[in-house]
Amino acid sequence: MNILIMGMGYVGVTTGLLFAELGWNVIGYDPNLERLGFLAQGILPFYEPGLEEKLQEHGNSGKIRFTSDLQAAVSACDVIFLCVGTPPKEDGSADLQYVEQASASIGEHMKSDKLVVIKSTVPVGTNERVRRWIERAHRGPAVVEVVSNPEFLREGSAWHDALHPDRIVIGSASRSAAERVLRLYEGISCPVLICNPRTAELIKYASNAFLATKISYMNELARLCDKLGVDIAEVAAGMGLDERIGRRFLHAGIGYGGSCFPKDTKALLDTAKREGTELSIIDRAVRVNETQAAYALDAWEAVVGSLAHKTVAVLGLAFKKDTDDMRESPALTVIKRLMERQAYIQAHDPLARLPDVRSYDRLKQFETIEAALYDADAAIIATDWRQYREADWARFRKLMKRPVILDGKNLLDRRMIRSLGYIYLGVGSGCTNPDIWTSGDAGHDPLEKRELS
Repeated sequence: MNILIMGMGYVGVTTGLLFAELGWNVIGYDPNLERLGFLAQGILPFYEPGLEEKLQEHGNSGKIRFTSDLQAAVSACDVIFLCVGTPPKEDGSADLQYVEQASASIGEHMKSDKLVVIKSTVPVGTNERVRRWIERAHRGPAVVEVVSNPEFLREGSAWHDALHPDRIVIGSASRSAAERVLRLYEGISCPVLICNPRTAELIKYASNAFLATKISYMNELARLCDKLGVDIAEVAAGMGLDERIGRRFLHAGIGYGGSCFPKDTKALLDTAKREGTELSIIDRAVRVNETQAAYALDAWEAVVGSLAHKTVAVLGLAFKKDTDDMRESPALTVIKRLMERQAYIQAHDPLARLPDVRSYDRLKQFETIEAALYDADAAIIATDWRQYREADWARFRKLMKRPVILDGKNLLDRRMIRSLGYIYLGVGSGCTNPDIWTSGDAGHDPLEKRELS
């Protein structure tokens, strides 16, 4: 069976390579000819661990190939996956123009029956709209079936998630169509949920909104911890031992970012608004996230003094480790706030690169951590890269004008860092209570688990 993947972005490339890995013949289409050219050469146009090696492997074997001839690709394939972008509009709603364009193209070019699978994250009801868009553009007797199959990939571990998913969700009004999609995943072992399309569409939004809310809950709680002189890391450790809660997504910091959580929470709020109902918890989660980076910066300055006109090293630009994606990155919010304070910013990231950095006198990006820290009045850790956790902070202290570390990811061992002579402040570690943060670090490691004998 031949599978066409429309949209060669992060989701499309990963999905195409997964099906190639499972033995299917895959054709990748994208209107961006430069992107197709890179992919055809085995070059991944974005960073994702392990994916470029698979691109070269399956490209060389012929299991996946790339084309700009959509008419030929539609004719050659029985199954078509929609993996196009659904960026947010100014009002927060999902922009479906690319989904509509792709659907119309399928309808225009199809000469035989097709199974269309929506992999893109789309609002509830899009499945029916895709069917209408295809049928409106089609001028023949061919029949189309549309199935929803949302993706649950995490940037930085997409290939692992593709091979070892937590679940496969298939939304279809036709059981036979759902079974056809499920057969494509033969070789993958995980729970499977077959439901109607609207349920499948909402599962994706509900999942991302819940995880975003969990993050914002801990960040809002961290603000209280700062006032009370309580360490949010210890609170999280105690909470995480409850199996009903779990330890994942309990890390306080300067907020979430990326291409999914900010976009999907706002799109879900827009859906609720259109239906005349409220999602007040999610609304609050979004508002906490939008103010979290600014909150942390203000809290730190209340203790260490204003960063206005100071030199600040910002370590990390990507929204999370193991990716070069800077979309909605909290680090960019931190930089924006620092620039408003007329600070001098020396940025570093192992992968991500700031565009047009040369147009700013006060903003420079450096290739090494050492260069970014040189003569800095403070360092802000904005991304949880392993390179920052494992850095030689004893040596780095000599590079800085003032030994101040403001840890926006609570990444470092604060007792170790303070023992090296640094002033260290995290998020939710009692930093706005001066009697607490200067009182030392008595007590056990908050991540240490002790068994009662």
